Amino acid sequence: MINKFLTLLLVLIAVKSVAQTPYDNNVFNPNIKTVEFYNTKKEPSFPIINLNSGEQVELAFDDLRGGQHYFYYTIEHCDGDWNSSNLSTTDYLQNFTEDKILDYAYSSATFQKFTHYSVKFPNEYIKPKISGNYILKVYEDDDPTKMILTRKLYVLNSKVSITGEVVTSSDQDKRATNQKINFKVNYGSLKVQNPNLDLRIWVMQNQRDETGSFTTQPQYIRGNELDYGDLTTNDFPGGNEFSHFDTRSLKLNSAGVSHIYRDTANSVVMETDHSRNLPNYTFLYDNDGEYYILNQDAGTNPTIDADYAHMFFSFESPGKTPANGSLYIAGKFNDWKLDDRSKLDYDSKGKFFTHLFLKQGVYDYQYVWVDKATKKPDYITLEGSYFETENKYQLLVYYHPPAARWEELVGYLVLSSVQK
Repeated sequence: MINKFLTLLLVLIAVKSVAQTPYDNNVFNPNIKTVEFYNTKKEPSFPIINLNSGEQVELAFDDLRGGQHYFYYTIEHCDGDWNSSNLSTTDYLQNFTEDKILDYAYSSATFQKFTHYSVKFPNEYIKPKISGNYILKVYEDDDPTKMILTRKLYVLNSKVSITGEVVTSSDQDKRATNQKINFKVNYGSLKVQNPNLDLRIWVMQNQRDETGSFTTQPQYIRGNELDYGDLTTNDFPGGNEFSHFDTRSLKLNSAGVSHIYRDTANSVVMETDHSRNLPNYTFLYDNDGEYYILNQDAGTNPTIDADYAHMFFSFESPGKTPANGSLYIAGKFNDWKLDDRSKLDYDSKGKFFTHLFLKQGVYDYQYVWVDKATKKPDYITLEGSYFETENKYQLLVYYHPPAARWEELVGYLVLSSVQK
């Protein structure tokens, strides 16, 4: 009797843990590496598809345990704030509620052995019925309590038109550092009773939710056109171009690489980084924080023949020590997470350092300082902020139909700070 009670208790705890899983981009198993999720039209790209259009997203990842494991996936509808919409699966899914990932391949001629998994959908098994935000959940052995990873998916049913531009900040003190987003939404024949309640627009920089915010109150209303161009909202620090490194070849040093050692494993020592918060902007080509898996050494398919390497980073900045804050390294490769896995240690020589295990390719990254007193991430102190920085801004329009139980995604626009 006691054993049955304990078993039931453990099941309830596990289910509760899954129910409380943050609806965000997360990796829960340290053996899962190099998670990619994008619209198949372009790799990589924002994971948004048009409803019932035939467009697909592809999920791909490596399992460093090797061998064959059994992964399943499903999607759940969410509101614009990434909370569950609490709908029945019959409300938002056609056909089945879950599917098994069947496509996998073993690594070829690499020091690090791994199995590469991939799946494309919507497909005959998993297909969304309505637009909106969806969280993709991947779990092992058909057991939702054994969560492997989650990804954010956007399903668009375009019903509004959006136009916009990136201009200098209206604040005189920020004109050299910030980029302001002004835009208009024409909702046409959409039933909008109260624009302040029925429509809200999420604006973010370089696909990064931590930079984003909702705009709900238009400055002007002209018939069916809503003008969001007031002086204070959607004013973003331009930041700086991302630092990057290139490990397409593990035989020759390239950008940012100091030494490469190859024995029973690949080890790459990076050049020491320093603060880039300088008086003037310097152009540097980047990929807006993205990364690409590439291999120039051998093979024809980098998904299975690109190897992994132990990457050693160091950062030197006088005045910055663990006594006054913490230093993190962030990029799309680690979902911009500021946690123990991205935190740098500090040595007796006055340098911060860390070690990451990454697949061959081209990577963007940046350093983030978290002040000990404020506990808030500071993206500017070490990297700088300039109006000239090239950034892309994603605008997503969410609509709550009258008497509906969910939010729809009805508009999408990408703006570039350098393309008019």
